[in-house]
Amino acid sequence: MAGKGTGRSGLLAELAVVSRRYMASYALFNQAVADRIGLHPTDLQCLNLLTLEAEPVTTGRVAELTGLTTGSATRLVDRLERAGYVVRRRDEADRRRVLVATVPERIAEFGRMWEALAGDWSRIFDELDDDELAVIVRHMARTVEFSGEQIARLRDRSRG
Repeated sequence: MAGKGTGRSGLLAELAVVSRRYMASYALFNQAVADRIGLHPTDLQCLNLLTLEAEPVTTGRVAELTGLTTGSATRLVDRLERAGYVVRRRDEADRRRVLVATVPERIAEFGRMWEALAGDWSRIFDELDDDELAVIVRHMARTVEFSGEQIARLRDRSRG
């Protein structure tokens, strides 16, 4: 991306372009994977997030994870349940609560499919040293936090 300028301003200009391409490429990849397995892209990412949770979660937690309203999160869980990826079950500690739990066999199948479709994406990090990897990890963590804040801001603005 030569010709964008020099120094920090040039790098920031280049970052503005490459980050848009990065987000678009990931969104399009996510859509392709979702299409391949017959899920909505949001459902696919919700399933991804559920596999990162240590325990089964409430539908309210699904709403928090995805930034959806509780009604939309309930419909999302309904779709994942129909597809066989999650089940609802009563919380043993509080029988009034219903938890959403992933189905281990389906999640293992999902993981194998994801790896087959994604290929060996980790190879793109082979040429980076540990310090460079640490910068990427920090960047991604900050981006997740910032994105969550922006999602909340956008949703609050649309309600008002």
